[in-house]
Amino acid sequence: MTAVQPDEPHAAGLSSRLNWLRAGVLGANDGIVSTAGLVVGVAAATTASGPILTAGVAGLIAGAVSMALGEYVSVSTQRDTEKALLEKERRELAESPEEELAELAAMYEHKGLSSATAKLVAEELTEHDAFAAHVDIELNIDPDELTNPWQAAIASAISFSVGALLPLIAILLPPPSARIPVTFAAVLIALALTGTISAQLGGSRRHRAVVRILVGGALAMLITYGIGQLVGHVGGI
Repeated sequence: MTAVQPDEPHAAGLSSRLNWLRAGVLGANDGIVSTAGLVVGVAAATTASGPILTAGVAGLIAGAVSMALGEYVSVSTQRDTEKALLEKERRELAESPEEELAELAAMYEHKGLSSATAKLVAEELTEHDAFAAHVDIELNIDPDELTNPWQAAIASAISFSVGALLPLIAILLPPPSARIPVTFAAVLIALALTGTISAQLGGSRRHRAVVRILVGGALAMLITYGIGQLVGHVGGI
């Protein structure tokens, strides 16, 4: 019989890494769409490179900071909630160990074990590590792997910035007459790629995810292009 390798990745750890990867892809997608819409709108109003570069860089920085702050606040709140739940469980174990043991056994019985087996499992797990046993089945929280708000903030800022660089480069490199078509093409290709990756990570249908993201990205650029044309015409830019 083949022995189970002790260093095989735990399912929860793998799921956590996939969630981080999915968040990174979505952050890059946000950077692509928001910056593309911004620079296309400015490029529709003026052919001067200075305003386009200024708007693109400002949008990149503002978006990255906004993403980082939002993620930091969100994850900090989640972490505070997890810590409060863990502390509550510690207190209940200290104050009512017998009731907590009965509760643990009832949970395993609810999962399908017989009453006698559930009680035996609960007792053995409690003897080994009562706190870990309870937080695993009750809260589905690993006390050693609480979410890190700084890590989340930095990852969000980086993924957004990487995505935002694509439309910024695409709008500045070509000659003025080709800027908008080249940017449209580059952005739609990038969105097709991020949509494909997101679908694969989420286990959803690739075609639907790609079409949805392409339509959204194209609409964003078309709307800002129209606004840029209107503002440029009215303002005489």
